[in-house]
Amino acid sequence: MAREVPAVFGSVFHPEMPVLAFENGAWQPTRWQSSSEFTLAPAAHSLHYGSECFEGLKAFRHADDSIHLFRPDMNIARMQQSARLLHLPAPETEAFQAALVELVRRASDIIPDAPASLYLRPTLIGTDPVIGKAATPSANALLYILASPVGDYFKVGSPMKLLVETEHARCAPHMGRIKCGGNYASALAWVLKAKEEHGANQVLFCPNGDVQETAAANFALINGNEIITKPLTSEFLHGVTRDSVLTIAKDMGYTISERNFTVAELKAAVEQGAEAILTGTAAVISPVTSFVIDGKEIPVASTERGTAIRKAVTDIQFGLAEDKYDWLVRV
Repeated sequence: MAREVPAVFGSVFHPEMPVLAFENGAWQPTRWQSSSEFTLAPAAHSLHYGSECFEGLKAFRHADDSIHLFRPDMNIARMQQSARLLHLPAPETEAFQAALVELVRRASDIIPDAPASLYLRPTLIGTDPVIGKAATPSANALLYILASPVGDYFKVGSPMKLLVETEHARCAPHMGRIKCGGNYASALAWVLKAKEEHGANQVLFCPNGDVQETAAANFALINGNEIITKPLTSEFLHGVTRDSVLTIAKDMGYTISERNFTVAELKAAVEQGAEAILTGTAAVISPVTSFVIDGKEIPVASTERGTAIRKAVTDIQFGLAEDKYDWLVRV
């Protein structure tokens, strides 16, 4: 098959997907089925009460044609955490990773060359077909995994304008670290408004002036040799790419400050020449080019440091630099 990258991110899928079912109090053996159709009871718990969560990770083709997953252990652990917080059955680590590896092997023909990759979307849903369980967790669940060849979510080199939103939060604070559809849906109105009224690409949510994250990626300020980002709390997603960036940046000589900071501090730093980046599996590392704060657009003077950090991460992912952190899992 051709190693083509679809024009729309995540719009074309490998024809098979693994499905792991939790039934009768236990996880069942993995089965394989078509990824183009899916049968689910109309009364399924996930459709009515939001008992669902998902992950996003990638597999990369190296110059020697070998294929590698990037930090799947982190994504598996995060989904297990999301499942526990949503009172869903938590997937078993070994079976989960085995399904990921086998899917990547089966999809190897469609994994594109660098700088594109294969995006993997594990999804866990509650399946109890009972609409009377609004206050009761789903006892049964399905975990399935989609595979899609992709380029960058945000086009490299394109403007990245952020609207700084100080009145509204991305989602309910206690839900922020859960990767679930409801959190993305709750942010959508503000993202659409930002695009329509300011031509912004994303919204940086800063409720009461507390700088947190955008609707689809973590955020970090690069102020000289200091990288500042919000500490791990329940309010926002604990990104795998975020963790990778902080680890690599520390080795690059940056001081890492995981602390709360305000919009006022952000504004002052940007006006004095600071950079900023978005981080995420889909976004990779996207340098910010401007902010809209209190209706005024403030340009970011440079994207040089953010671009260099991006290269340091992607060089490991594509096998162009030593993987001294043992993040790559060869398939």
